[in-house]
Parts: sequence; C-alpha cells; structure tokens
Amino acid sequence: MEYFHELLNRPDTGIFVMIVFFLIIGALAKWRMFIKCEQPGLAAIVPVWDFIVTMRIVGRPASHALLFLIPVFNIYFAFKILIEIAQSFGKTTVLDYIFAVVFNIFYLLNLSLAFNELYRGPVYGLSMEKIKEREATFAPA
Repeated sequence: MEYFHELLNRPDTGIFVMIVFFLIIGALAKWRMFIKCEQPGLAAIVPVWDFIVTMRIVGRPASHALLFLIPVFNIYFAFKILIEIAQSFGKTTVLDYIFAVVFNIFYLLNLSLAFNELYRGPVYGLSMEKIKEREATFAPA
C-alpha cells in the first residue's frame, strides 16, 4: 500500500496519466476511423499494421510506410499524411489542414465520430482539381 501512495505522490505521475489518456483517445479515434473507411479496426493498436492501413486509406502503396523510418523526413511525411487523411474525408481548406496537423488526435476523433463526415476515398496521386471535382459528387443536391 505504501508503494501506491508513493507512486501517486511523484511529480511526474500526472504527466504519465495524461500521456496514457492521449494514447487511448488516439487509438480509439483511429479504430473508429479505420472502421469508417472499411478497414479492420484492430489495426489501430498494432504498430506496423497501423501505418500500412493508413497508407491504404489515403491510397499510397504499403511500402510508403517505411518512409516513417527516415529521420527528420518522417516529420514532414507525418504532416503530409494527416493532410491526405483530411482530403480523404473531403476537407480541402487550409484551415482544415492546420486543424489536422495541430489538433491531430482530436481532429481524427471528430472525423471518425461525426455522422456527417464521410470517407470519400483515397487521394494520393490526384490533383486538387480532381479532389474538389470528386467532392462535388458528394455534395447534397
């Protein structure tokens, strides 16, 4: 019992609890997003499979998941993938891109839980004109 009392009174316990909380919220958001994109939800908690399914959602080859292993470039690539996820859901404004990058866990949670957000399909290799043209087919008449 003394051990738990000592553990809870450490100064870094709050940070650890917050990190675990964000990891759980992020995993649940990706799980729901994968299901919405008709992919296996279990992939959200399996590390390598997670990246492969994410590449499938945005339309990239699975081998592009290896680009996350390149130091420094992986930061740029993660931002690029977040923007492509937003585009896959029909979000094409600069404000959407900023939200996707800055508030990524909560943005993915919003995309995955909102009933009015639909997965439009992969966007890799499409020009912005094609993406917006495809978006017009999803717009209510």
